[in-house]
Amino acid sequence: MQMAFHLGVHGTDGDRLLKTLLNNRDWLMQHGTDTITPNRHRGLFEEALMSLKGGRATAEMQQIMLDAVLHSDHPDRAVFSTPTFMGAPGRVVGQTGLYPQMGARAAALANLFPDHEVEFFLAIRNPATLIAEVLPIFTGGGYHVLMQGRHPLDLRWRDPIQALLRAVPGRRVVIWCHEDVPLIWPEIAHLLGDIPPDAPLKGGMTYLEEILTPTGLAQLRDGLAAQDQMTVARRRALSAQAIKDHALPAVLDQVVDLPGWTQDLVDRVTDQYRADVAEIAVLPGVEFVLP
Repeated sequence: MQMAFHLGVHGTDGDRLLKTLLNNRDWLMQHGTDTITPNRHRGLFEEALMSLKGGRATAEMQQIMLDAVLHSDHPDRAVFSTPTFMGAPGRVVGQTGLYPQMGARAAALANLFPDHEVEFFLAIRNPATLIAEVLPIFTGGGYHVLMQGRHPLDLRWRDPIQALLRAVPGRRVVIWCHEDVPLIWPEIAHLLGDIPPDAPLKGGMTYLEEILTPTGLAQLRDGLAAQDQMTVARRRALSAQAIKDHALPAVLDQVVDLPGWTQDLVDRVTDQYRADVAEIAVLPGVEFVLP
């Protein structure tokens, strides 16, 4: 069985991807994909991870967990999506930078089902906006506690992604940029749910519905409906134009108001992020979703 883990991360898709798949549950179930909500594995996976301490689950343990979480008998694919797979918000930064435990946590999740085909999906985002998004929900202290003594320029994505690939060699790893999500959302949902490109998808405009004015959204829907043969490139072009012309005021520009962060520092962190994205996109073992 294929076991697909959507790892998050914090401040990216939240539960939107899970909700999109649940909106398509009937089609998915008919085609062998079981979408597992967090309430079905919450506590169970945590207990198993603690008892295994990174080790591999036995065949009997795997079957017990599958019996507890699956909605159907013998699906071809099970999808798990929860923002807590990477831990609490305080885990975003560690002594070595962004998500130092990413590799270890992914390996531990893979070892829950070592006899199955495990896949990982995750979004990454600009560390400047990531920290600005996470800080308000971090309950363990203020900004300096969250940053663990790290300088903003220490927050590089290349390191946790490389650690992830080393920890789960041979596993499928699908990555995308959170900033690109409005344009690539249908492709992400299709990949995670293993939905063929020509199959219908409910909720394919989730992000566009959040960032466009009602007028812009209506015009986009009309434009998409008028297309005889819709290609991915054409849909993205129409969506990009709609965003350019009808995005809600300030919705695309997040204010980074963090202690000690100047505009120059934000720009430097952003430049590093773009360099990391370029490097990650061509790493062997990474399936990168580009707009």
